[in-house]
Amino acid sequence: MAENKALNRLLDILKESGADAWELTETQEKGWEFYLIRHALDQNRVKELESFRVKVYKKFDDCLGSAAAPVPADADDEEMKRIVAGLCQDATYVRNPFYTLNKPEQEGKAFGGQVETVDLKAISGDFLQTVAGLPETDGEDLNSCEVFVSEKRRRFMNSEGIDATVVYPYSMVEAVVNARKDGQEIELYRLYHCGTCDRDTLIRDLTETMRCGRDKLTAVPTPPLEKADVIFSTDASCEIYDYFFSRLSAGSVYRGISDWKIGDVVAPENMKMETAAFLLNSSENAAYDEEGARIRDMTLIDGGKAASYWGSRQFSQYLGLEDSFIASNFIVSGGKESAEEIRCGDYLEIMEFSDFQVDHVTGDIAGEIRLAYLHQGGKTISVSGGSVSGNMNELVKKMQFSAENRQYNCMLIPAVTRLNGATVTGAV
Repeated sequence: MAENKALNRLLDILKESGADAWELTETQEKGWEFYLIRHALDQNRVKELESFRVKVYKKFDDCLGSAAAPVPADADDEEMKRIVAGLCQDATYVRNPFYTLNKPEQEGKAFGGQVETVDLKAISGDFLQTVAGLPETDGEDLNSCEVFVSEKRRRFMNSEGIDATVVYPYSMVEAVVNARKDGQEIELYRLYHCGTCDRDTLIRDLTETMRCGRDKLTAVPTPPLEKADVIFSTDASCEIYDYFFSRLSAGSVYRGISDWKIGDVVAPENMKMETAAFLLNSSENAAYDEEGARIRDMTLIDGGKAASYWGSRQFSQYLGLEDSFIASNFIVSGGKESAEEIRCGDYLEIMEFSDFQVDHVTGDIAGEIRLAYLHQGGKTISVSGGSVSGNMNELVKKMQFSAENRQYNCMLIPAVTRLNGATVTGAV
């Protein structure tokens, strides 16, 4: 790699700044972008970006102050010195309990991640061919699509001697689909984040979206169901499982947001949750986290019991954990029933929310329904409006999830999740 003079200048300035410790992250991104109207290429462009982020630390007895900020890649020496000096001053106003930075894996030796080159042409071609092959009908089709494919290169260095570089692909697809029927028309928007192109998943999701658009045109108001079994089979499921992940983060535990302790029963007895260093097609497949710690596979929940915490160096040390890292990929498994078996009896399967959230502190869930399928008495109708609510502390007791999984970028979670006894408010 060619010598980066701006990086070297900033590194020298940090070493001479008087900071007791420092971290420096350089991020380089090379990307191809494609803008399509229907299936025709409207325009495309190439981008190349570079950015720096620095964080400095000042020691005060048993406390540690810190401050961080971006530094423009084209800044001159005087601008860099001004920013770093300002951070050193700002760090004196912070009083956190003392903790240490990550060190190289082998004492006294720098280490680096496996550096690879991302094939932008091949990945872009995969996405464009996939979009071109999207099955359409006279009533449902692709309105427009934007495809972004990037090679991200992140180099992290700190005053303890870490010098780690990771290279990984990052892709994003924005799509708008149209559905028409009896003079009515609707647009639905989708945003996908991933590493490389998973053709089958992308086609399945966009085909499902077109079906949802068609059914939304004939939906009737959601009746007041009061208590109902609610099924999640779209990306809203991520909010449910993120609740478990977040409550096992060291930061949440230390700050009292989560009261979960190792060994506590926190999930259904068959549930297993893990972090993963690598997950196919994820955009988060970096060997090291943003603080230079190696990311690895680790079990967070086993048999429904909390097994481990994950998190930043600071909060992990506050909990007495030394071998810590910031997790990037998560896997949930252990479902005993198939998706078909979970979809039994009367239930409401929600396909589209105006918004859906799970409060990580209280466990409250809330979402406004845009489209759902009401299965009742052996019949199925499309409904819209109303809301779903409840609390995970109660809902988890009868929670069901499928053996089959579905991936949403960096999360591989059950394809179907059933929360029994949720509250459903009708639209009428």
